[in-house]
Amino acid sequence: MRPMNKKVVFILLFIISVLASGCASTDSQSKTRAVEKGADGQYGDLIVRLGVQGSGGLFGKAREEGWFEEEFGKLGVKVEWAEFQSGPPMTEAMASNRLDFAGLGNMPIIAAQAADIPFKVISQSLHGQKNVAIIVPPDSMAQSLSDLKGKKVAVTKGSNAFNFLYRGLADAGVKVSDIEIIQLQPDEAQPAFESGGVEAWATWDPYITLNTLTGKGKVLADGEQLGVLSPSFNIVRKDFAEQYPDLVTLYLKVLNQTLAWEKENEAEALKRYADERGVPQEVIQGTFDRSRSINIPVTDEIIAEQQKTADFQFEQKTIRKKIQVKEVFDNQYIEAASK
Repeated sequence: MRPMNKKVVFILLFIISVLASGCASTDSQSKTRAVEKGADGQYGDLIVRLGVQGSGGLFGKAREEGWFEEEFGKLGVKVEWAEFQSGPPMTEAMASNRLDFAGLGNMPIIAAQAADIPFKVISQSLHGQKNVAIIVPPDSMAQSLSDLKGKKVAVTKGSNAFNFLYRGLADAGVKVSDIEIIQLQPDEAQPAFESGGVEAWATWDPYITLNTLTGKGKVLADGEQLGVLSPSFNIVRKDFAEQYPDLVTLYLKVLNQTLAWEKENEAEALKRYADERGVPQEVIQGTFDRSRSINIPVTDEIIAEQQKTADFQFEQKTIRKKIQVKEVFDNQYIEAASK
């Protein structure tokens, strides 16, 4: 048999590669295809993936009690948990279909929308006045953001504290180039702050309260003082919401039940959270006073504040395009869950 010429071999290889690509695409689509609810009301082998920042806390109680597992299990749905240190890795996981629900701050949501990650904001989880702040050591002479010139300031890139810091500096007439920004995750920023490796830290609770009530730091400025809100939100992967709207509502209902437990059993919650972190209960009470969790519809005023943040970040070139934030907000699920 005569060997095939090079042109024929090339054509055959091209056809094989196209067929293989088509199979891979079909397989990928099958992984994200909706699982149909059966006549018995069960979803079969569907898995819902819930993202949380850190372990313990409110969701730690829910995980221990199996509240989400119990309610989703009634519909044949399994629950998997994933822990993250901050918001940006959560939206990255959502972009690759590895996460369905997450709770995170305003800036990661804006960055995700600008990066065309498909998601919906389904409720507001923090009001945003005091949950983000810039802290300095207790012996710091800094009195205002202008006093940070020439100093090292830690912040987690892409976080709500990142936005708070940059907007605060702009309002104070301080150029970002006037300070030295050190981009650190919280587990890196804490030792750097304690050791003097950085002279200020833009962060969120519980790190604000943990440091101020243990005498390791003091608040230089928070959102209430600067007039810069840093609300947090609950979000869901867009495809998941469109395929399983009843499960999105169910998620928010269970979250409401979890918040009700915390409110009705505050003494137990305070002790539990304090033991988890190895701090006095007064520290946890401080976090409650500064930023208690909520689960409510997002108002037009909050959406307008979110638009201000998005416009500012676009001007700063920290997001790649101008966005209309109202496009990702959808209150239908929290309204249904609250009935």
